[in-house]
Amino acid sequence: MILILGVTASGKGRLAFDLAESPGAEIISIDSMKVYRRMDIGTAKPPQEARQQIKYHLIDIVEPSDSFSVGAFRDAALGAMEQINGRGKEIIAVGGTALYIKALLYGLFEGPGTDKQIRAELQERAESQGLAELYQELTRIDPIAAERINPNDSKRVIRALEVYRITGKPISSFQRQWDDSDAKHDWTIIGLRREKAEESRRINGRVKNMISAGLVDEVKALLGEEKPLSKQARCAIGYAEIIEYLNGRIELEDAVELIKKNTRRLAKNQRTWFKTFKDVHWLDVEPDETAEEILYRAKTFIEGGR
Repeated sequence: MILILGVTASGKGRLAFDLAESPGAEIISIDSMKVYRRMDIGTAKPPQEARQQIKYHLIDIVEPSDSFSVGAFRDAALGAMEQINGRGKEIIAVGGTALYIKALLYGLFEGPGTDKQIRAELQERAESQGLAELYQELTRIDPIAAERINPNDSKRVIRALEVYRITGKPISSFQRQWDDSDAKHDWTIIGLRREKAEESRRINGRVKNMISAGLVDEVKALLGEEKPLSKQARCAIGYAEIIEYLNGRIELEDAVELIKKNTRRLAKNQRTWFKTFKDVHWLDVEPDETAEEILYRAKTFIEGGR
């Protein structure tokens, strides 16, 4: 089993496809937003041509009006692995949702229990004061967790504050115990890593392409559906900012710049998470390196390890 990870726009999806092509492997997507149907452009799903050539799992499995948890992901991923093994195929997993990767490699992080009263109070504050106020509070009491959490992710911001209120300890201190786990896994892990300036250039280019491909119309169509978008889907980078534009709160140009900024922040958060991952073979990719050259380096490592 091979797992390809990297920050957003690092080229991991192309590498996974290229690796899967020759042995006829199947791909498991590890992405918290690619699970949603009709959220295609903003989540950078593999093109239909690729999905006709290679069988992908955990893409387009949930309605945008539904929520999706790390536990649901792990159950679905384990089910997909069983199916693929039953067909005698090789497994290639690829993605950048660090929490999901952690769960797949080491199991679920349970953490402390919940307190309905505290959670309700925090949710009320988020609605009355704005989520930004709660995120600033989280930054003060638990900067490590704040680095890992998208400021638009109300569920995780509220959960982190709830844990602090219940235990008096930051949620990152519990997650650190999980990070230090000696649990074993059977994956060969390859990470793609680029210089930050190159990552930013690729992110900016991707956002520009998404707008050209019709991201605004995609979001309009989603907002026009009978069932409203779930909180999780609404806070997805690319969608949250375009919703602000469509609601008349910001100009399109500002929304595009916000998408770029928030995507760069996501990449920074991913790098922070990935530093805690063990057994990753990192490929440092040069700006002018071709997909064929990256594939060759990955295959050389994989074949050398078998």
